[in-house]
Amino acid sequence: MIVTDRKIKWGIIGTGTIAEKFAKDLPYVSNGEGVAVGSRNSQSAAQFAAKYNLPRSYGSYDALLADPDVEAVYVATPHPFHKDNVASALRAGKAVLCEKPFTVNSAELEELIALARKNNVFLMEAMWTRFLPPIIKVREWLESGRIGQVKLIKAEFGFRSDWNPQGRLFNPELGGGALLDIGIYPVSFASMLFGAEPAHIMSTVQIGETGVDEHFSLLLDYGEGRTASLHGAVRLELSNGVHIHGTKGVIHVPSFINSTKATLQVYGEGEEIFRDDRKAEGYAYEAEEVGRCLIEGLKESPVMKLKESLDIMRLLDQTRTQWGLRYPFEKF
Repeated sequence: MIVTDRKIKWGIIGTGTIAEKFAKDLPYVSNGEGVAVGSRNSQSAAQFAAKYNLPRSYGSYDALLADPDVEAVYVATPHPFHKDNVASALRAGKAVLCEKPFTVNSAELEELIALARKNNVFLMEAMWTRFLPPIIKVREWLESGRIGQVKLIKAEFGFRSDWNPQGRLFNPELGGGALLDIGIYPVSFASMLFGAEPAHIMSTVQIGETGVDEHFSLLLDYGEGRTASLHGAVRLELSNGVHIHGTKGVIHVPSFINSTKATLQVYGEGEEIFRDDRKAEGYAYEAEEVGRCLIEGLKESPVMKLKESLDIMRLLDQTRTQWGLRYPFEKF
């Protein structure tokens, strides 16, 4: 590990809700600091910068990317704009942390990965749950064999959103629906344990009146008795927890996407609980991972590898193919 006082200088592309959460967590990042924000509206950028103590604001994304002080950018725009925004940042030589889903399909992500490697620039999907302390503890428990061989993962994330046909959750022009926006969380969690290339994919879906998936269920068969049962919804309240069942015990993570607690139950033994009393919401950890990688000269994270992100996008593509669901802007 390289020990340094260096702080990576961050720029933020977008001023929406997720951009605000990231900016709010930046003061907790030990190896980074926010220096700029870019928006399509200069007034919106200025207000955002003032609210989160960022020294500079720009009325265009290109102006932000032209700032020589900005070393890494967090792309926080809606799904369909990720490809172009990330590509612009990579061409400008900026390291990129892109909000999930990386892109709307695997073809777009293949292009971005090729571009990152061509330009020798760092690129990572912002799957923030991967870096939360309780999830790290879960990986430690699993790697040490505490619950034996993992055979079943049950994970779900869902909420009942207010009905807004033009909003990003229900508008097909914005890549709306449960799968890309929130379903990717349980899919990524299963990938973290079993990989993103199951032998068989079975699914059911409810397509709403705007033509997007409002809730879905996935059953992924990984062979050797290993199964992932995953669910996502934007019109249903779900438990939002994860249960990992092994041959020797079970791990439970309540509210796994922003987890502050994980419970280990080895059969025949007492319960072990891990608690996280962090002050930050949790986005700081993914920013620290980017900073660590940049300081160490890495071009991708060993925790959230580009190939895994691509495999996950391919899995989501296959699932949408089963449903006959395509977004209006997709060209294939």
